[in-house]
Amino acid sequence: MSQKRAMCLILLGGLFMSFVGLYMRLLSNADGFQILFYRSLSLCLMVGFVCCLRRRILPIAFFKSIDKNDVYMGMALSLAFTCYIFAMIHTTVASTLLILSATPFMAAILGWFWIGERPKQITWIAMIFASIGIYFMVESGHKLGNNLGNLIALLSGFWFALMLVIARRSGKQDVLGGTFIGGVLCAVIGAILAFVSGTGLTVLSSDLLIILVMGAFGIGIGIAFVTWGASYVPAAEVSILVLIESVVGPIWPWIILGEAMTLSEVLGGTLVLGSVVLFALFSAET
Repeated sequence: MSQKRAMCLILLGGLFMSFVGLYMRLLSNADGFQILFYRSLSLCLMVGFVCCLRRRILPIAFFKSIDKNDVYMGMALSLAFTCYIFAMIHTTVASTLLILSATPFMAAILGWFWIGERPKQITWIAMIFASIGIYFMVESGHKLGNNLGNLIALLSGFWFALMLVIARRSGKQDVLGGTFIGGVLCAVIGAILAFVSGTGLTVLSSDLLIILVMGAFGIGIGIAFVTWGASYVPAAEVSILVLIESVVGPIWPWIILGEAMTLSEVLGGTLVLGSVVLFALFSAET
């Protein structure tokens, strides 16, 4: 695959993922655990299908290819996915996505402590500006009563960052196996906690359709496309291209549902996104 096509594939994957916030806002009364369960089912089917297609293998061979590193990545992703859903429920789409865009910096810190990859000087500079941006969003969230959602978004970013470090430590470029396992674990967590909480798994047919589409075409095919294209594009450029999710994601709920961004989210988000771009550009030059 040419690098140009790979970049288009990454952008397309990020665009698919940018609709997740809108899907969440279109739901009528499904709770977080029900969303987690049904979304994970369609996510697993889509990721498994794309992985078999990409590797040109049968499903049984795909299952046999899953190793302990995929399981470790899946465990981290299951927590990231769970936090992601509840962050969307308890704070705005913009705050969730913009806080999550700081994941590369969290991964840099974790990589330093765990696998000895000392962050470059530009990383520290970019993290300072990103931290200021997150502060603006968290401060705005405090005034609006979104403290819990913003905290959960930070936790989601941490678990996503941990998954990235596990993948880097293992040498894996393809995280589809880990994504599949993450989906399976999320389905189990969602089902158990849905019954424990007393809500069960009964949802409106309209909600079920939205959730299944979200899992398959929002997260599933989005991650699959990004992962597919990332094998042909430098990591620094990938981190810039996937920002389309954070940039475009808040626009859909604003245009369709009127969920506008606050001034603090605009200012904080600009600082975070600008920091990631700065980090990626300088990383590409060194």
